[in-house]
Amino acid sequence: MQKSDDAKRPTAELDIQAQAMLARLTGSVSPQSIALAWLDWASHLATSPGKLTELTQLAMEQANALGNYARESMVATSRRALSADSEMPAPPLPDRRFKDPLWQQFPYSVMQQAFLMNQRWWDAATRDVRGVSPHHANEVNFIFRQLTDLLSPANQLLTNPIAGKLTVEQRGANLVRGMQNFLEDLRHLRKGLPQPGTEAFQVGRDVAVTPGKVVLRTPVMELIQYTPQTDKVHPEPILLVPAWIMKYYILDLSPHNSLVRYLVENGHTVFCISWKNPGPEERDLGMDDYLEHGFNAALDAVQAIVAGRPVHATGYCLGGTLLAIGAAALVRDGQADRLASLTLLGAQTDFTEPGEISLFIDDSQVSMLEAEMAQSGYLRADQMAGAFQMLRSYDLLWSKMVQEYLMGERREMFDLMAWNADATRMPARMHAEYLRRLFLNNELASSRYPVNGRPVTLLNLMQPVFCVGTVTDHVAPWRSVYKLHSLSPAEITFVLTSGGHNAGIVNPPENSRRRYQVATRAANGGVQLPEEWQADAPLHEGSWWPEWLAWLKARSGNPVKPPAMGAARKGYKVLDAAPGRYVLER
Repeated sequence: MQKSDDAKRPTAELDIQAQAMLARLTGSVSPQSIALAWLDWASHLATSPGKLTELTQLAMEQANALGNYARESMVATSRRALSADSEMPAPPLPDRRFKDPLWQQFPYSVMQQAFLMNQRWWDAATRDVRGVSPHHANEVNFIFRQLTDLLSPANQLLTNPIAGKLTVEQRGANLVRGMQNFLEDLRHLRKGLPQPGTEAFQVGRDVAVTPGKVVLRTPVMELIQYTPQTDKVHPEPILLVPAWIMKYYILDLSPHNSLVRYLVENGHTVFCISWKNPGPEERDLGMDDYLEHGFNAALDAVQAIVAGRPVHATGYCLGGTLLAIGAAALVRDGQADRLASLTLLGAQTDFTEPGEISLFIDDSQVSMLEAEMAQSGYLRADQMAGAFQMLRSYDLLWSKMVQEYLMGERREMFDLMAWNADATRMPARMHAEYLRRLFLNNELASSRYPVNGRPVTLLNLMQPVFCVGTVTDHVAPWRSVYKLHSLSPAEITFVLTSGGHNAGIVNPPENSRRRYQVATRAANGGVQLPEEWQADAPLHEGSWWPEWLAWLKARSGNPVKPPAMGAARKGYKVLDAAPGRYVLER
């Protein structure tokens, strides 16, 4: 955090209080960041006659196309009233949001095309303006996309033909249900309760049910050792390191899609970190604390329980980033042989292209978050969740509101949705260090990231790596994940799977409709461009889990008798049954 630097100024606390007050008024969004982005874009656009000419031409072309389509649509709608076989004209801008045939009827056809053309015009207006910084251009583009989405005809009862038809058919019963849904959501929001429907997925009863024991508890995590499911197991244990911004059981959802269960049923000894949900008292815990009392403490425990064996360390999302940092520190300290391999699932090690989440991360925005966290001691779970929700506003916000409030139909809750609603807080110091050192300064990729005061580098990382990216990941874009090829000379088996950040990883083999590409770069091999890799890598149908299982087997010894649960004589006695205490903290 900036606290140490600010402490040199006697009036710094006043600035922090003012920024924290402003954050409460703006929903933790920096108005200075938005103003700077808008000024950068508007001033450069005003002095770009070529771009303005281009936008004028686009507006004229769109007006002409909309007028022609309106005429054709009106005539076709009139004909369809006389003959159901009459075909409707193809819309100039087809869009999945308006695929229902009712949207092709006049006047709704014109409304949705006018909306799409307006959205496309603003998208063109905020791109490719000479002189505008890429970050500001992306920020302005994002803002206008949110504003135009707000004006979608699908969001209003009078301009949504599907909602209008349903209202007539049900005599307004859908609106009554929608109001009940709205009031229920409002009540849950005011009381700080999770979304309605999540109660059907209770941790330890419906999700996170793979048998195991808590064998270590530290100030930042609990370590779960899972009960073996086979007579013999591979001698090298697996240590799972999930992200600290989420509950660990994304890796142990329902029995049919639990990665943990899949591993133990296929002869692996599995340990998993369950991070504590921090409160104000944990405000001063930093990244070094999460390494020392998290990854390092877990690794010590695993190797005490499974003595004399290197570990297959596996990290998901930010847990993978933390694992990469921890592995680099082990190499620096001459302990590289403690790890048999690394697996990174949707994890970035280079943050030069971190995806759309970077829209919310610049110096102004981070300073505001630091000021807010200085008072509360942590980042609230809803702040991070809100940012991700805005990145996919149509899928996670507007379509949900239309379905639940206009149609009066609750979306069916499932385990992944329930887990996503079970968010965690983040300690103030740790989150500030993470944002500044990784996102803003990219210290890990540039070999400047300090662990206990000394920098670490991925250039010396030589353990074999299994790395997974997902095609539609908006949190860790696969091209960003792929950058590990340029940072480490290790042998890297890279997998690109269909799906997003969560659904692409939670990918059980049974009834999998996914597909994936996989290719291995030999140690000290060359680096292909991501597009070249994608064009060359073989395509496979189904889940990538069996591919990983075979990769682990090839790097493991012959099966042996399973280890005992815990190692009481070494200080790792059984404390609780899985899923433990920390995962239940609110």
